[in-house]
Amino acid sequence: MTVDVDANIASIKNGMAALNQAIPDVLKGFTDIGKAVYKDGALPAKTKELLALASAIAARCEGCVVAHVRNSMRHGMTKAELEELIGVAVHMGGGPSLTYGIKALESFEQLSAQAQKR
Repeated sequence: MTVDVDANIASIKNGMAALNQAIPDVLKGFTDIGKAVYKDGALPAKTKELLALASAIAARCEGCVVAHVRNSMRHGMTKAELEELIGVAVHMGGGPSLTYGIKALESFEQLSAQAQKR
């Protein structure tokens, strides 16, 4: 099982652009919600991204997993934090979440390697 991080991110960007052409009001609303949700508040932005990542694993959304691994890494998520998060997501989502936890770990490894090359 291999995740193609770059293809996932490109697919999301392309899909969002296409949807923005088709339903701009909906995409604006979705983007505005994200901006409001992921800023620091009673919960720090990092915690919110970790929650979103756990939810993405439990919901088995590969594009969401990749996007929230990237965003969580931007907030300083460590591999150890990710590993514990995967445990929580698997507990909540069962065996299917285990396979998406693997995708999250693969995404972390690929994105870490890319960051080291820069």
